[in-house]
Amino acid sequence: MQKAGRAQVQKKKSGARPIVQAMRPVVARRSEPPAVTVEVPEHRHQTLDRSVRAARARFSAGLSTHAFLEAWVDWAMHLSRAPGRQLELFERAQENALKLTAFMVTRDRDTAPPFAPKAFDHRFDHPLWSRFPYLGWQQGFLAAQDWWDAATSPLRGLERRETERTRFMARQALDLVSPSNFPVSNPEIVVETVRTKGRNMVDGSHHLARDILKTLTQRRDPPPEGFRPGKDLACTPGKVVFRNALCELIQYEPTTETVRPEPILIVPAWIMKYYILDLSPQNSLVRFLVSQGFTVFMMSWVNPKADKAGLSLEDYRRDGVLAALDAINEIVPGRRVHAMGYCLGGTMLAIAAATMARDAVDRLATVTLLAAQVDFVEAGELLLFLDESQVAVLEDLMWDQGFLDRPQMTRTFAAIRAEDLIYSRAVRRYFLGREDLPSDIGVWNTDTTRMPARMHGEYLRGLFLENRLSAGRFAVEGRVIALKDIAVPMFVVATETDHIAPWQSVYKAQLFTDGDLTFVLTKGGHNGGILSEPGHPGRHYRISHRPAGAPYAGPDGWIERHDPKDGSWWPEWSSWLAAQSGPPVAPPEIGAVARGLPPLADAPCSYIHQV
Repeated sequence: MQKAGRAQVQKKKSGARPIVQAMRPVVARRSEPPAVTVEVPEHRHQTLDRSVRAARARFSAGLSTHAFLEAWVDWAMHLSRAPGRQLELFERAQENALKLTAFMVTRDRDTAPPFAPKAFDHRFDHPLWSRFPYLGWQQGFLAAQDWWDAATSPLRGLERRETERTRFMARQALDLVSPSNFPVSNPEIVVETVRTKGRNMVDGSHHLARDILKTLTQRRDPPPEGFRPGKDLACTPGKVVFRNALCELIQYEPTTETVRPEPILIVPAWIMKYYILDLSPQNSLVRFLVSQGFTVFMMSWVNPKADKAGLSLEDYRRDGVLAALDAINEIVPGRRVHAMGYCLGGTMLAIAAATMARDAVDRLATVTLLAAQVDFVEAGELLLFLDESQVAVLEDLMWDQGFLDRPQMTRTFAAIRAEDLIYSRAVRRYFLGREDLPSDIGVWNTDTTRMPARMHGEYLRGLFLENRLSAGRFAVEGRVIALKDIAVPMFVVATETDHIAPWQSVYKAQLFTDGDLTFVLTKGGHNGGILSEPGHPGRHYRISHRPAGAPYAGPDGWIERHDPKDGSWWPEWSSWLAAQSGPPVAPPEIGAVARGLPPLADAPCSYIHQV
């Protein structure tokens, strides 16, 4: 329950219904350290400059060519001053060539090929890749890949970021010329062409023409039968009980006779739509929580267009997270809230929780972060090309169109796993003539949203580029916040193969907080690891508990100290939430009609369907 004197009824602007909002007591003002951003002076023709850069950015998919050139030049200059490394690479090329020659000459089937694909590379899984001539082409490619891995390994004097950039770009170039991408050198395509008498090529041509047309017109196909949001996906029964210009709030209907008194608020990422957490009935985290006796609320973000270009990070905190908490406090009065944030939603929740902690506002019972980063020093391959030049390019692009559009984000995520998300898919569609098999997560993956220009610029610059949140330089309402102020118990989940929020980066929540914290590392990637419902085959997780005030232990030896447990991490979280909750009570009503919060419509309502 909120402490006496901390809450008052305030009327919303424009004659809207009243809401309960926590009063902030007078606190000592923290001085904000000066920002490190260098202000660029205005000049008379800057509009022309920005327009030209924005036009150029459209042709480069929003990427700064300066970042590419700088990385290659820096790498080449350092390599030119390292004759020992040059000799080593020359010897590596000789060794690889000799291995290839010996293997091709002997053709001994009992001898393993000298080069093997990486564990995540499935382009060469077809059995015929083990036969000549396809095996020779495969081994030649893998030998070149091995050499470039060595050539782009860390070099004395070369910054780590430049090393990782050159390796990333070398990998992209090699993936483009892989023998698996061409009909003549890919045995699977040859076999399929013979079997279908060329029908696969005809079907693939139709797929290619259709995809090109969709790209040019930005048209989106409707969801396939059996995967429609609101009917087959995002179908847990509930009502929208609050709506403003930024978000809708869904309250899900109870399925148990009693519920825990503390409700759960889920803050999803706004880069995609919320229903990754309410996907199909069998893997819906929302449905699981409701079945465990929790009252669950879900935020559904608006899909902004150019008219919302001025929305800021502060708008998402105030009119998003805090507005949802206000509505929940009306529906379930006198109760603190279990708050959970996923991905970017988790970062925003951490900001909101730290702000409330700074101001001694007691509204949260616990905080759960799923695949969410609060420190961005190790933010994965998304951070490779994010420098001042790249941020400026994106800012000019968003300044021109008012938002970061869906295709520009989709290409970025796809490039991280180009061998699978770009080239393998292209081979299946255009050379094998196969349609993409529909799946719930595949439908969700294509249902992307736009990013408002101001908010996304603040996010990229303040969090990714300057890392202000964990550095103690992130200000809310003119005063800095600190994650260590969060005193409520925390539950933090990371995934083993996350390329967007690497688990070592998520783990750093333990470095910047001092309270009671449970950490889980689960099998899977950024989305697949979170969708780990009970009964999912082949799942495991590791779990640890850090009491409040315990010393920090780094991630390096953490895996060795914690053995994996078979199964899903969901029951662990449910039990943890129950332990932080009061005894069960009767479920609350859906909405609060007497307080101006009537049910507005059935879930998932309107924002989820915006395109």
